[in-house]
Amino acid sequence: MKPFTVALLFGGRSAEHEIAIISAQSVVRHINPEHYRVVPIYITRSGRWYSEGIAAAILEMDIATLIRKSGTAAASRKLQEMALSSGQLPFGFNFTGIDVAFPILHGSYGEDGRIQGFLDTFAVPYTGCGVTASALTMDKALTKLCVQDAGIAVAPSVTVLGSDWENSPEQILQTLTESIGMPVFVKPAHLGSSVGISKVTDPRELPEALAHACSLDTKVLVEQAIKGKEIEVAIIGNSEPMASGCGEIEPGSEFYDYDDKYIHNTAKLFIPARIPEELAQRVRMEALTAYRALGCRGMARIDFFVDEKSGSVVFNEINSIPGFTDISMYPQLMEAAGIGYSELCDRLLQLALETEQPENT
Repeated sequence: MKPFTVALLFGGRSAEHEIAIISAQSVVRHINPEHYRVVPIYITRSGRWYSEGIAAAILEMDIATLIRKSGTAAASRKLQEMALSSGQLPFGFNFTGIDVAFPILHGSYGEDGRIQGFLDTFAVPYTGCGVTASALTMDKALTKLCVQDAGIAVAPSVTVLGSDWENSPEQILQTLTESIGMPVFVKPAHLGSSVGISKVTDPRELPEALAHACSLDTKVLVEQAIKGKEIEVAIIGNSEPMASGCGEIEPGSEFYDYDDKYIHNTAKLFIPARIPEELAQRVRMEALTAYRALGCRGMARIDFFVDEKSGSVVFNEINSIPGFTDISMYPQLMEAAGIGYSELCDRLLQLALETEQPENT
């Protein structure tokens, strides 16, 4: 049988650009070449598309080591230099001969529905959630409203618009002080990989944390910190999704931030999570409930805070294109559930191909 041709879209315009490259490198290593022919398409931070030559070269880089040794800014400069010096013209939007797309684009312009709508316009099937679910799950504030409506507990929070913070900072601080207790997490509403998140334990620290988050996003979530273990569940499937077992993250710092995830690598992952089986089953059921309530398809990773003493399960967030690096929880949870990395790629591509396009959910 002739292999399916897969357009692997990676990089992207978000702050998670380099992590998306590392995720794509993992996919390329594990995808079955007998079943799929991969056409790499690299999207620069400025939004230019490159196929084959420069895209293939970037997939062969040891960018993870470059980030650890020199930092994200140095990696970004190196990638920009490679694209500009290649002499290669940007990719034209011609998907002729492409059977299915595999977007590995974390964060903005990847998980927010924009690339999904673009692919729908070209009638190209793709892995993961459709337009509406992608846009919805990318907005932390709207996500919380939907899962809360489905009966899932969420942390008390206040949504702050960047324009309101700029025009009325004193009023915003007063509202936060009166309505939510310390400590809190200040989160850009539309970013992933813990980019821009600050933990605030003293009200005097709020202005700096809000200013930083508002510099990255137009909407910010100020959320009460919840005590409990960080528990994650991987889900795969369309109309009949399957939930993995629970995984647990023990942060190596104050919380599981960007540096802890990708640079210092000090966090500890436990699969299965160190919680009672009855509680783990409840977390899995709530993850499936959230997945369906948000209209997800293909895949997602759903995170909770779980307190085994009180038995409380509180929704944290959802990722519609979770990390696919070697240290990422999603592929590790699927591996523990009996779905190895190569099979995982195959299942995601088959789920994409069975979905009618365009898709509104």
